[in-house]
Amino acid sequence: MKNYLIALMMLVSLPLAADSEWDKVRKALSEPTQITVYRSPNCQCCHKWIEHLRKHNFTVDDQVTHNLEAIAPRQKVPTVMRSCHTAVINGYLIEGHVPAQDIKRLLVEKPPITGLSVPEMPVGTPGMEMGARKDNFTVVSFDKDNQFRIFNRYEVGPDQLYQSVSTGE
Repeated sequence: MKNYLIALMMLVSLPLAADSEWDKVRKALSEPTQITVYRSPNCQCCHKWIEHLRKHNFTVDDQVTHNLEAIAPRQKVPTVMRSCHTAVINGYLIEGHVPAQDIKRLLVEKPPITGLSVPEMPVGTPGMEMGARKDNFTVVSFDKDNQFRIFNRYEVGPDQLYQSVSTGE
């Protein structure tokens, strides 16, 4: 009888553990998260990207600098991954116009990488909106050994909205 009660208690506690894990994910996605952004004072798209982050519940520490190349976190970003601004969040580097939902996914999954990048400045990415024109783009992860992987891909659908495309990885 005692073993039966222990087994029953374990079964009842399993959904609570699962709910607890889901609550952690939901909390990570909904609570304000501090991000530090290093950008040039002359770049308007960086400011627009910061507004995108704020709309998605990030608290932004906006660090304006005239010498972005001298910023220590930036020096850890591989040259081919660089864009117009560098951000730091929970030990990860974010380079360029990475969508907020990919940053949140990064914070939930916590992969062993250095950061994420949207290399260059594709038109239509958050902060790079220019009317109806939109380029397909890729969010790339990078690590300390300069290994790159596709983190997410976006393609413009027939409705002119971005669709996340599964990479199969």
